[in-house]
Amino acid sequence: EQGLQLLELGGSVEEDYIRIARGFEAMRQRCCRLEQDGRRAREQLSRVEAERAALEVKLKHARNQVEVEMKKRHRAEAELEKQERKLQLVFESLMREPWGNEALSREQCSVLSALAGRRLGATLAPGRRSSAVDESCQSLLSHSDISYDRTEDDV
Repeated sequence: EQGLQLLELGGSVEEDYIRIARGFEAMRQRCCRLEQDGRRAREQLSRVEAERAALEVKLKHARNQVEVEMKKRHRAEAELEKQERKLQLVFESLMREPWGNEALSREQCSVLSALAGRRLGATLAPGRRSSAVDESCQSLLSHSDISYDRTEDDV
């Protein structure tokens, strides 16, 4: 009887071992696939991080360029205002001198008056922009609209 039980037991144990071996093989194959997926994900992450770093460098250069251009514009506007103030003073001096009106022709006086009314007197308000610059796209390109956070520059 014990022999028969061992034979019966031996038969089912062998099938159990085969099922266990097949299960281990399926698990091994699954682990291999997961390892390959992990390797591909790490490679993709490396590529994306390199691209992000390159874009951050481009962004930093663009921000610096915007800052340089804004400084140039402010200097140019300040110089324009300075020159317009000088022109206004010359105009006022010419108009105050008694010989100024006599020395200038009527046409010259009318041109100066037109300039004074349109260009000099009306445009000397502080903070104004040059009328020589076409700013029809002001809402898109205005330097006052450009703002960015420098806290991420050092990341």
